[in-house]
Amino acid sequence: MLENMKNRRTIRKYTTQDIPDALLNELLEVATRASNTGNMQLYSVVITRDKANKEKLAPAHFNQPMITTAPVVLTFCADANRFVKWAEQRGAVAGFDNFQIFIASTIDAMLFAQSFCTAAEEKGLGICYLGTTAYNADKIIDALSLPRLVVPIVTVTVGYPDGMPDQVERLPLGAVVHREVYTDYTPTSIDALYHDKEELEVNKQFVRENDKETLAQVFTDVRYTKANNEYFSGVLLKVLNDQGFMK
Repeated sequence: MLENMKNRRTIRKYTTQDIPDALLNELLEVATRASNTGNMQLYSVVITRDKANKEKLAPAHFNQPMITTAPVVLTFCADANRFVKWAEQRGAVAGFDNFQIFIASTIDAMLFAQSFCTAAEEKGLGICYLGTTAYNADKIIDALSLPRLVVPIVTVTVGYPDGMPDQVERLPLGAVVHREVYTDYTPTSIDALYHDKEELEVNKQFVRENDKETLAQVFTDVRYTKANNEYFSGVLLKVLNDQGFMK
């Protein structure tokens, strides 16, 4: 399992082979064993297989082809709705309409999602996380008819890999691990930690084709601009307010 995790790739192209319901249910069942807040399981997942429904979701994910070509699309949600309804039916008052519970349920949803993905890869499936879920949560809420106290957190496409792409680089362990206390980065350590990433030919090509001076500028000026970050932050804050999580 550790070797598989070391060698994992994000898979964006899939064969036409379907995923049996029995296998999908087994993987989701395994994923429910993941740790969660207070054993409340403040998460849910919406399974999308239908072609028309995938096409309905696609614009919210900027029409990335994985949405319509993967046999299964999973939308993992922070979900306090189910627990609140259970509490109400049992004479309990759940104060779950607040930002604290949104954070707890987001953590739960991500633990559930990652556990599913690890199990799926062990079974020979390929997965791709789509970060666009947080950008267009309002559109996904409409497409999936999500009620109050439910917010989509991450979308995962799943299928049998059609080929194996190259493995994407990662920063060295020293970039992300701190011993006992946080040790802030110096100009010298930043240079050392990002050296190999910046020297990769594929990343140098990104710099050239975007007419930038550094790889960092590709991320800040092209991929994740301040204007876009602020716009989508506004969208998400409105979603959290509309879905009842901002008290």
